[in-house]
Amino acid sequence: MGTADGRPRVSLREWAGYRFDRTLARSTGTLMGWLVITCLAIVVPVSTLLVWTDPGSPRSLSGRLTAAWRTSAETLRLGAASGTPLRLVLSALLGLVALLCVSTLVGVITTGLAERLAELSRGRSTVLEQGHVLVLGWSDQVTTVVGELVAAQAPRRPRVIVVLADRDKAEMEQVLTARVGPAVRTRIICRSGPASDPDVLALVSPRAASTVLVLPSTEPTADAEVLRVLLALRAVLGEGADGPPVLAAVRDDRYRAPARLAAGPRGTVLETDLVTARLIAQCVGRPGLSLVLRDLLDFAGDEFHLADATAFQDGPFGATLLGHPNSCVVGLLTPDGRTLLNPPADTVVGPGSRLIVLAHDDDSTRVGDCGHLVDDSVIVAAPSERDGPTRLLLLGWNRRAPLVVRQLRRTARPGSFVDVLTDSVVPGPREPESGKPEHGTPNDGTPEHGPPAGPVVRFRSAALSRPETLLGLDLGPYDGLVVLGPDGGAGPDHPDDWTLVTLLALRLLEERTGREVRVVTELIDDRNRPLAPVNTTSDVIVSGMLTGLLMAQIAQNRHLAPLFDELFSGEGSDVCLRPAGTYVRPGAEATFATVVAAARDRGECAIGYRRHDGHTGRADQGIRLNPSKGERHVWSAEDHVVVVARDRDLPTAPSEPADATDEADVATTAAVRPRHGQPAD
Repeated sequence: MGTADGRPRVSLREWAGYRFDRTLARSTGTLMGWLVITCLAIVVPVSTLLVWTDPGSPRSLSGRLTAAWRTSAETLRLGAASGTPLRLVLSALLGLVALLCVSTLVGVITTGLAERLAELSRGRSTVLEQGHVLVLGWSDQVTTVVGELVAAQAPRRPRVIVVLADRDKAEMEQVLTARVGPAVRTRIICRSGPASDPDVLALVSPRAASTVLVLPSTEPTADAEVLRVLLALRAVLGEGADGPPVLAAVRDDRYRAPARLAAGPRGTVLETDLVTARLIAQCVGRPGLSLVLRDLLDFAGDEFHLADATAFQDGPFGATLLGHPNSCVVGLLTPDGRTLLNPPADTVVGPGSRLIVLAHDDDSTRVGDCGHLVDDSVIVAAPSERDGPTRLLLLGWNRRAPLVVRQLRRTARPGSFVDVLTDSVVPGPREPESGKPEHGTPNDGTPEHGPPAGPVVRFRSAALSRPETLLGLDLGPYDGLVVLGPDGGAGPDHPDDWTLVTLLALRLLEERTGREVRVVTELIDDRNRPLAPVNTTSDVIVSGMLTGLLMAQIAQNRHLAPLFDELFSGEGSDVCLRPAGTYVRPGAEATFATVVAAARDRGECAIGYRRHDGHTGRADQGIRLNPSKGERHVWSAEDHVVVVARDRDLPTAPSEPADATDEADVATTAAVRPRHGQPAD
């Protein structure tokens, strides 16, 4: 049957059931209310009937109402009544109904609490914190970043670290607890949800944060997701310059400029692949540099800080190098925000300038003249010998390999060459978007004037996945090797698996030939670093960990971003390990202040040294950063001094606009064509 307008007729029972279901679906409180009403609707009338049918009940109305109330309150008096069979049945019915109602009520309350706890475990509740560090996204760097922030020296250590990522909250907490450990003085709060959603992002109070870090994931669309997160952050914070500092990381240089625009005036954007490529290129020919950089970037020992320069105002920068007994000066921060790393010794320290020092913490730097500790009689005046051409073999290929080749081209001596051996033919790099030829290079790839600058790069393909191919390599012509594993997600195996197998084969080759070769290799997981079978002159770079350390340092002091940019750029000043014999006489005992004075005379800033006996299983591998100026040491010819210096012997790369492209001039073997147009950094 239906109504006059054709709609189906709804019975009163169906309509009442529908309304009742809608009422129950509203909330747990509504369900509890219905249970209370139902319970009272049954218990009170039955209790009243029991009192009125009891011959011994009070005669007055008030007495009977009191007895009915007392009977209703006794919810579990199953079978307690006596008298006629009707009274027994009513008493049993009352007990059963009361038991059912109480049990259901407990179940409803338990279910409501469970749902609330489940909602909290999903990580969708609001974070009401002030001055917290906000980490957006999940990547290989997240455990390193969080761990370093927890390990930072007070008062720079954040009280609260909030992590927002589109992952399960319990899973994030489990990973951070396993990799970072219990945070005694810092609370770590995880929230789940897409950080690119402004509504979700608002839950973690980004405006009240002291710093916001945006990490790229391991997905192919990671850079685009970082850009969306920055835009969502801009939507929540507004476009003013009063928000917290933002530090973001992208992998592809094409996303760096848009990310800078989205991050705003207080934003800093790192290109992680470029940072890794620069680190790999700098470690070639500099054994132990990766250990020095790791020690410089983590918060476990000494790191870069800003110190007051009032005591040296209007004086030369060179005087500051021996003016701090327990810290090493490496540069200046001018009042207008410019960073001068290893400036000339006669640079005037202007009013309002601050010193960039390597120290244990912010408060440990003290001023004191160390000139009396210098022994001029042991200082060597002869200049250091120049390195000759290098011959390198690069095994493997990934998305960072073109950047590594480009950095090697910039830093290699004239006459050097790089042989690239890959599993398959390397795909041609992206052409410049402008369609214009590179600087000084016509469209056919031939230089306009003179021979190509930098090393010759030659490509070959071989079955590197087969052990016999690796064991058949002739390492005799090469001064060093660079091993690059496949990108994460490029196959079913972990990307470090192939790298470890390759290093094992190279180690076997060294044992067969009796000749050690310097190897610079890249790993993805820091837990595989102790497993890498390399000799003591080799370097292992864990790309995700080092970039995570760098982000943690900049997050704690954004003024240091230009310093690290120059240190890892391959241009300007960088960290070097140079033989101690070029500063002091081998075999002489001298203070570290003497080494600092010798380095100052060469236009360098000495910040530590590496003992030649550091290969004997010491945890620090003989690295000693920021020693006291009065520390004495017998300097051997095998010792190395860690300096911040400008390598004047390197070929100077032409200046380029930000969107220009550059690629190594490539000579070919095995019928591999030249490749041009790799995007610049």
